[in-house]
Amino acid sequence: MEINIHSSFLPHDDAEAALNFYVETLGFELRQDVGYEGMRWLTVGPVGQPDISIVLHPPGADPGITDDERRTIVEMMAKGTYGSVLLATKDLDGAFDRLVERDADVVQEPTDQPYGVRDCAVRDPAGNMVRIQQLG
Repeated sequence: MEINIHSSFLPHDDAEAALNFYVETLGFELRQDVGYEGMRWLTVGPVGQPDISIVLHPPGADPGITDDERRTIVEMMAKGTYGSVLLATKDLDGAFDRLVERDADVVQEPTDQPYGVRDCAVRDPAGNMVRIQQLG
């Protein structure tokens, strides 16, 4: 049996800012832009990897979430403690330079971690942690 990762979900609180970050800053492509009742879902993904996507969604859009849960989600997003994604690249320093040139919110510069990886971290416009690891 083969199971693949197809989509991951991250919240956004500003569709245009999210689109700019994931497409212009990270170099992903926009795959879908769907609006419904004043909300907007964006599906983005790395060029050349059509089977892997991130769906950027309005926080708390699930109808099963209570108003208190929605408030908690918004509070956690504001602190940057709600969503995260781990990406990888063959050129971490080049990717980091591009992030800095585009004024990304840097959390950690490229660092050799004690657990054996070299990575950096930034926050997207919604506060989601985006870590990028060096491949090979």
